[in-house]
Amino acid sequence: MKTYTKYLWFNTQSERAAVNITGECEDILEESGIREGMMLVSAMHITAGVWVNDNEPGILQDAMDKLEELAPYGPDYRHHRTGEDNGHAHLKNMLIHHQVILPITDGRLDLGPWQTVFYMEFDGMRRKRVVVKVMGE
Repeated sequence: MKTYTKYLWFNTQSERAAVNITGECEDILEESGIREGMMLVSAMHITAGVWVNDNEPGILQDAMDKLEELAPYGPDYRHHRTGEDNGHAHLKNMLIHHQVILPITDGRLDLGPWQTVFYMEFDGMRRKRVVVKVMGE
């Protein structure tokens, strides 16, 4: 088995964003030369996540709206007693999760017809990264 690692860097223009990274993941897979295996895509920050879903504006907005409903910006989270103001972003990360594992078959990401890989930002406008690790043969 071999592995290949690459980092993607982000600095979104807004505090919350859904960034389609499917193309970057496909490029990294091609660079790796791996034909069968798995790809781990993991946000390396506790206020961001990685999500697989439909690249359709309605579902993206519905998801952001629901996350805001479940973990709204502004309430006095205990985390804010440390001097931070991003407790909501930590909870959104918990709901979306920080990583996904994607199957690789015959040198391609084995995604469903509508599946898209997103970097999900909940406390943006600063530099953050995602690690992409390809493992297989």
